[in-house]
Amino acid sequence: MPAKPFFVLAIRVDKLTNSLELASTGESFVTTLTRLTAKDAGALTGKWVFNWQREARQRGREMYQLTTVQQPGVVQGLLSVERKSDHVFMHLVEVAGSNRGANRVYRGVLGNLVAFACKLSFESKFEGFVAFDAKTKLITHYKNVLGATQIGNLRMVIETEPASTLVLTYFKDFFLNPSSHE
Repeated sequence: MPAKPFFVLAIRVDKLTNSLELASTGESFVTTLTRLTAKDAGALTGKWVFNWQREARQRGREMYQLTTVQQPGVVQGLLSVERKSDHVFMHLVEVAGSNRGANRVYRGVLGNLVAFACKLSFESKFEGFVAFDAKTKLITHYKNVLGATQIGNLRMVIETEPASTLVLTYFKDFFLNPSSHE
């Protein structure tokens, strides 16, 4: 019997933007992705669905926090990935509560986090390959918006071409200087 997935991606991508976009005005904000330590996870404020302290204890996982340059202390989204032998696996992805629903503050959080996972894959010489498990009702959405391909019941993969598109959307200069990520 196959193991149940630890996490199922269940967030609708609101919009692919070139940074974070203030939902009320469309104004763009430059983002920063930094490592989230176990100490940082313990200090998270706001309503988070996943237990990031527990995630911090998982062996082999790397966690990242997305903030804007203007508000570096306010976490807009979180990502937990694992570098496998030939791809990056997204275990957890979460958008801050303030960025969900009709009254969200920013658009583009999930796209930014997924693009970052693709960037990590390129940096790791995995050709942009990223895998994750999705909720059934969002599989078509992820195919259309992220260019993901379904390879199992819930398992999806983002291959090189759509990964390149995502990386170029959020990290425009990434492919201009390949030696900087060797």
